Amino acid sequence: MISCTEFILAYNELFKFLHKRYGKKAVIDFWIYISDNFLTNLDNLVKEKGIAGMAEYWTHTLTEEKAEYCMEVGKTHFRIYMKKCPSVGIMNQRKVKKYPYYCEHCDILYKKIIEKYGFDYRIRFIDKNNGVCEVSVREKKY
Repeated sequence: MISCTEFILAYNELFKFLHKRYGKKAVIDFWIYISDNFLTNLDNLVKEKGIAGMAEYWTHTLTEEKAEYCMEVGKTHFRIYMKKCPSVGIMNQRKVKKYPYYCEHCDILYKKIIEKYGFDYRIRFIDKNNGVCEVSVREKKY
C-alpha cells in the first residue's frame, strides 16, 4: 500500500499551480472540496464517537505519516501538539520550496467537519518553517 506521504510533494506542487493560475481562493476552494467529499472517514468518526473518534482518526493518520506529536484526549477536549509535521519535514529534507500557505490546509480540511458536531476547533501555527503547530478541540459551551 502506498503511504499518504508519497503524495506530499505532488500536493505541494498542485497548490502552487492552482495559486499561480487561479489565485489563493482556488486553493481554498479545492481544500473545501476535499473536506466535503473525501474526509468521510473523519466525518463518520466524529459523528459517531466525538472526541474519541478524533483520537482514533489522528492516531491512525499520524502513525502512518510517522509524525512526531503528542496527543491529549479528555472527556470534553482533544489536543495535538505537532512537534514535527511529516509534510514540512519531507519538503525541507528534499529542499523543495513549500507552498507559502501549505499549513493552512489543516485548518480548512478539518475545522468544518469538527465544528458541525458541536466542537470548537482551533489551530495555532507555531513554526511553519519547521512544521510545529497545535490543534485544540473543545466542546462548545452553549
